[in-house]
Amino acid sequence: MCQIYSGTEPELYQCVSRSIRMNGVVTSLRLELRFWQILDEIAAGEGFSTPQFLGKIHDEVFTQRGDIPNFASLMRVICTVYLEKQAGLHTGPHNNAAESRLVG
Repeated sequence: MCQIYSGTEPELYQCVSRSIRMNGVVTSLRLELRFWQILDEIAAGEGFSTPQFLGKIHDEVFTQRGDIPNFASLMRVICTVYLEKQAGLHTGPHNNAAESRLVG
């Protein structure tokens, strides 16, 4: 297997808990350090602190969909969507480029 993957620094997949405030309630969110780094980058790019960004995302998703059964998983997926967009590879549900490559 390629060293790019198997050589990943263990610190990057160590779980880290951070306290955040959502809907006026302080809660804890546990993610791997690498995801926190990506969320910090996204938040800074949007002009927010990471806790502010997470609160805003939580509020927007809750308004759109109601219950958020697994907020940590949502954050991980948001990180992958961000990285895909950065690489020009966004393959979300509204982008059929990946499907057309598979079919064609």
